[in-house]
Amino acid sequence: MSYNRANYSVAVIGCQTYGYRMPLIFVFLDGIGLAPANQHNPLTTADTPTLQALLGGPLTSEQVQHRPGLLLRPLDTTLGVAGLPQSGTGQVALLAGINAPARIGRHQPSYPPVALQPLLAEQSIFRQAQAHGLHSIFANAFTPAYWHALASRRLRRSASVIAAEAAGLRLRDLADLWDGQALMWDITGAVLHAQDIDSCSLPISPHTAGTRLAALSLAAPLVFFECFLPDLAGHQRLPLSVETVMARIDGMLDGLLAALPPGVTLLLTSDHGNIEDSVAPGHTRNPVPLLVVGPAAHRFAPVVDTAGVAAPLIDALVAAG
Repeated sequence: MSYNRANYSVAVIGCQTYGYRMPLIFVFLDGIGLAPANQHNPLTTADTPTLQALLGGPLTSEQVQHRPGLLLRPLDTTLGVAGLPQSGTGQVALLAGINAPARIGRHQPSYPPVALQPLLAEQSIFRQAQAHGLHSIFANAFTPAYWHALASRRLRRSASVIAAEAAGLRLRDLADLWDGQALMWDITGAVLHAQDIDSCSLPISPHTAGTRLAALSLAAPLVFFECFLPDLAGHQRLPLSVETVMARIDGMLDGLLAALPPGVTLLLTSDHGNIEDSVAPGHTRNPVPLLVVGPAAHRFAPVVDTAGVAAPLIDALVAAG
């Protein structure tokens, strides 16, 4: 689908239809930084027509902008702490609105620090929305294998799962996926398809995944979806190239933006850089993109780091416009 950039000077219309003020879809992409266009930044040449039409160029720092209905700005992920930003503390910062690495004195990889888990559970965006009487949907589908891995301690709970369970959210399963009411973390469900799990239904196209995500915003004011493809590709833990991963994400955004209901805002961001630098051996200290499309975009203009996302997100959900 071809996008006209002017289409995203979005007016605040239709919000009251949903029974709350400014519904929002939060797309979290693990491991995408915002860096200048250059030969070592694969986002410079990735096949991302949706993002390029929306921003006027690739997802690089040259496209930073703010106009009615559209915001792209860099967010600091270091939060004043030495070392490379990591997922464990980075995701707590995003979901709870706190400077997680400063609280424990370091960046922690993979999983939230035990010391911060009670704070994450108590003041996550899901609990804050709940305090205003607003329901949230966690759009990811979880498999029986995931719960078995937790029970056998091969995995630990991520920041999002800790936050969702503490808020009493229903974590969706394969039945929801088959019904079109959830997405797999890899967007298309190709991972399940490779395991011969319901191969007739999967994989779905990235565009279809995006339309599913957009439809969920009709059922709740806050919809959250997380995708780990960029970080896994950056660490070369998947048999997928950076270009393939970015094309899949762009296809999802194509479907999501095409089906985005009036008055709904899309927020997309990350926890740390990785995929945007083909030379760095792992994570980077680059800022991450904060991309906001919709009537609440202006509310995020003052945000400067990942710990600052949660507050305007809640403000947008409850604001009158």
